[in-house]
Amino acid sequence: MLTRIFSGDLPRSRALTVLLLLVLFYLATAPFLFSGARPLNVAATICVFIVLVASFDLLLGYCGVVSFAHAMFYGIGAYGVAIAMHTLGPTWTAMGVGALAAIGLSVLLSFLIALISLRVKAIFYTMMTLAFGAAFGALVMRLSGITGGDDGRTFRLPQALTPAFRLVEDEVLGTAINGRLLTYYMVFGVSLLLFLLMLRVVNSRFGRVLEAIRENEFRAEAIGYRTLHYRIAVNCLAAALATCAGILMALWLRYVGPQTTVGFNVMLNILLMAVIGGLGTIYGAVIGVTLYIVAENYLQSLMAGLSGALAAAPLLAKLFHPDRWMLWFGLVFVLSVYFFPSGVVGRLRLAVARR
Repeated sequence: MLTRIFSGDLPRSRALTVLLLLVLFYLATAPFLFSGARPLNVAATICVFIVLVASFDLLLGYCGVVSFAHAMFYGIGAYGVAIAMHTLGPTWTAMGVGALAAIGLSVLLSFLIALISLRVKAIFYTMMTLAFGAAFGALVMRLSGITGGDDGRTFRLPQALTPAFRLVEDEVLGTAINGRLLTYYMVFGVSLLLFLLMLRVVNSRFGRVLEAIRENEFRAEAIGYRTLHYRIAVNCLAAALATCAGILMALWLRYVGPQTTVGFNVMLNILLMAVIGGLGTIYGAVIGVTLYIVAENYLQSLMAGLSGALAAAPLLAKLFHPDRWMLWFGLVFVLSVYFFPSGVVGRLRLAVARR
C-alpha cells in the first residue's frame, strides 16, 4: 500500500524516514500542538514551499534545466487568485476563476518561454529566464491599478475560510475549529497531494527520460527521444505546480505583494532550499524547506537567548547578536554544501548504499 502511494520511491534510509515522519507529524498536528499564530504560519509556509521547491527540482535536479523564472509562475498564481477575489468578491467562484486563469496563463507563458529559450544552451538559457522574471516583476510594479504596485493587494476569503466561521462550537483539544484552521488543512492537503503527484511523475517513464536528458542529452536524442519536447513538457508542468504553490500562499496570507512573490530573493531562497535538501530527490525539498524556514523563523530567537546568556563576555554577545543571524545561517549553508555536496537526502542515501 505504501509502495503504491509513494510510487515505489521509499526513502531508503532509516534516518531519512524518521526525519520525514517528524516533518509530516509536525505539519499534520501543528494547529493542535502549538498555540499562537507563528507556529501555524511556519507550518503553512513549509507546506507551500515544499511544492514550490520540489517543482523547481523537476527542472534542475531531474532535467538539468536552470531557470530563474520559476518565482514568476509562483507570483502569477498568487496575483491571479488575489486579483480575481479582489475584483469579483470573496466567493468560491472567484477563487476558482482566479486559480484556473493563473494556471492557464502560467502554462501558456512557460510553453512560449521554453519554445524560445530552450533552443539556446547552458548559461544563455538561464540568462533569458532571468530576463523574463525581471520583466514580470517590473510589470507588476507598473500595473499598480491592478496589482496594487509596491503596496500589494489584500483580499477577503469566502465565509467558510474566515476566522469568524465555526464548524463546531466546542473546541477540540483546546483549538477552535474555525475557518482559519480549515484554510490551513486545505493548504496542507493540497500540498500533500501535489507532492505525491510529483513523486509519481519522477518515478514514471517520463521521469526516467528526464534523468537520461540530464545525464546525456545527445545520447537520449540518439536513442529516439525528442528531448526538446520533454524539456518543454517539464517546464509547463513545473510552472503549473509553482502556480499552485502561489495560489495556496495567497489564500493563506490573504495578501500578495512583490517582495513576497516575485522578488529575486524568493528565487534565491528556492535555490538554497533545493541545494540544502538535495537536488534530484523530491524528498530533498521536504528537508531543505523545513530546515531553512525553521532557521529563518527561530534562529533569531535562539541567538537572542544565547546573546543574553553571554552578557558577561561582550565580544561573544555581539557575535551572537540576533541581527547577525544571516551570517551564521550563511556559514551553516557553506558547511552543508562542503560536507553534503549532494544535499542532506543525497548524503543519507549514499551512506545506505555504501553499507
